[in-house]
Amino acid sequence: MLRAARKILEYAVGTNRETLPAIPMRLDALLYEMIVFGEAARRLSQELREHHSDVPWRDIIGMRNVVTHGYDQIDDEELWQVIDRDLPGLISKLENIMTTL
Repeated sequence: MLRAARKILEYAVGTNRETLPAIPMRLDALLYEMIVFGEAARRLSQELREHHSDVPWRDIIGMRNVVTHGYDQIDDEELWQVIDRDLPGLISKLENIMTTL
Protein backbone atom coordinates (compact mmCIF):
# COMPACT_ATOMS: atom_id res chain seq x y z
CA MET A 1 0.00 0.00 0.00
CA LEU A 2 2.74 2.41 0.92
CA ARG A 3 4.60 1.86 -2.33
CA ALA A 4 1.45 2.47 -4.39
CA ALA A 5 0.50 5.57 -2.38
CA ARG A 6 3.97 7.03 -2.77
CA LYS A 7 3.94 6.35 -6.51
CA ILE A 8 0.58 8.11 -6.83
CA LEU A 9 1.98 11.21 -5.17
CA GLU A 10 5.15 11.02 -7.25
CA TYR A 11 3.20 10.71 -10.50
CA ALA A 12 1.00 13.65 -9.52
CA VAL A 13 3.88 16.07 -8.92
CA GLY A 14 3.45 19.18 -11.02
CA THR A 15 -0.23 18.60 -11.69
CA ASN A 16 -3.43 20.00 -10.31
CA ARG A 17 -7.10 19.18 -10.67
CA GLU A 18 -7.31 20.78 -14.11
CA THR A 19 -4.11 19.34 -15.59
CA LEU A 20 -4.44 15.86 -14.13
CA PRO A 21 -6.21 14.36 -17.17
CA ALA A 22 -4.08 16.28 -19.68
CA ILE A 23 -1.51 13.49 -20.05
CA PRO A 24 -3.41 10.23 -20.53
CA MET A 25 -0.40 8.02 -19.73
CA ARG A 26 0.11 9.78 -16.38
CA LEU A 27 -3.58 9.45 -15.57
CA ASP A 28 -3.46 5.75 -16.47
CA ALA A 29 -0.46 5.26 -14.17
CA LEU A 30 -2.23 7.06 -11.33
CA LEU A 31 -5.35 4.97 -11.76
CA TYR A 32 -3.36 1.74 -11.92
CA GLU A 33 -1.59 2.57 -8.66
CA MET A 34 -4.97 3.48 -7.15
CA ILE A 35 -6.12 -0.05 -8.01
CA VAL A 36 -2.97 -1.55 -6.46
CA PHE A 37 -3.47 0.59 -3.35
CA GLY A 38 -7.07 -0.51 -2.92
CA GLU A 39 -6.38 -4.15 -3.69
CA ALA A 40 -3.62 -4.22 -1.09
CA ALA A 41 -6.07 -2.77 1.46
CA ARG A 42 -8.66 -5.39 0.54
CA ARG A 43 -6.18 -8.18 1.16
CA LEU A 44 -5.32 -7.06 4.69
CA SER A 45 -6.87 -9.10 7.47
CA GLN A 46 -10.15 -7.96 8.91
CA GLU A 47 -8.47 -8.01 12.31
CA LEU A 48 -5.79 -5.53 11.23
CA ARG A 49 -8.38 -3.25 9.63
CA GLU A 50 -10.54 -3.32 12.76
CA HIS A 51 -7.52 -2.62 14.96
CA HIS A 52 -6.74 0.48 12.86
CA SER A 53 -10.26 1.79 12.40
CA ASP A 54 -9.00 5.36 11.93
CA VAL A 55 -7.98 4.38 8.37
CA PRO A 56 -10.93 4.62 5.94
CA TRP A 57 -10.49 1.06 4.62
CA ARG A 58 -13.98 0.92 3.14
CA ASP A 59 -13.39 4.13 1.16
CA ILE A 60 -9.99 2.93 -0.07
CA ILE A 61 -11.41 -0.37 -1.25
CA GLY A 62 -14.45 1.41 -2.70
CA MET A 63 -12.24 3.70 -4.76
CA ARG A 64 -10.43 0.65 -6.12
CA ASN A 65 -13.78 -0.82 -7.15
CA VAL A 66 -14.82 2.37 -8.92
CA VAL A 67 -11.53 2.62 -10.81
CA THR A 68 -11.61 -1.07 -11.72
CA HIS A 69 -15.26 -1.49 -12.65
CA GLY A 70 -16.56 2.02 -13.24
CA TYR A 71 -13.58 3.56 -14.95
CA ASP A 72 -15.88 5.45 -17.32
CA GLN A 73 -17.49 7.15 -14.31
CA ILE A 74 -14.42 8.38 -12.47
CA ASP A 75 -14.92 11.85 -11.03
CA ASP A 76 -11.75 13.87 -11.67
CA GLU A 77 -12.53 16.13 -8.72
CA GLU A 78 -12.85 13.20 -6.33
CA LEU A 79 -9.69 11.61 -7.68
CA TRP A 80 -7.77 14.85 -7.16
CA GLN A 81 -9.10 15.21 -3.62
CA VAL A 82 -7.87 11.73 -2.78
CA ILE A 83 -4.43 12.51 -4.22
CA ASP A 84 -4.07 16.01 -2.82
CA ARG A 85 -5.96 15.85 0.46
CA ASP A 86 -6.23 12.24 1.61
CA LEU A 87 -3.10 10.35 0.55
CA PRO A 88 -0.49 12.34 2.51
CA GLY A 89 -2.32 11.63 5.78
CA LEU A 90 -2.96 8.03 4.83
CA ILE A 91 0.72 7.51 4.14
CA SER A 92 1.52 8.72 7.67
CA LYS A 93 -1.06 6.37 9.16
CA LEU A 94 0.25 3.44 7.14
CA GLU A 95 3.82 4.19 8.18
CA ASN A 96 2.68 4.15 11.83
CA ILE A 97 0.91 0.83 11.30
CA MET A 98 4.07 -0.63 9.78
CA THR A 99 6.04 0.25 12.90
CA THR A 100 3.62 -1.80 15.02
CA LEU A 101 3.84 -4.97 12.94
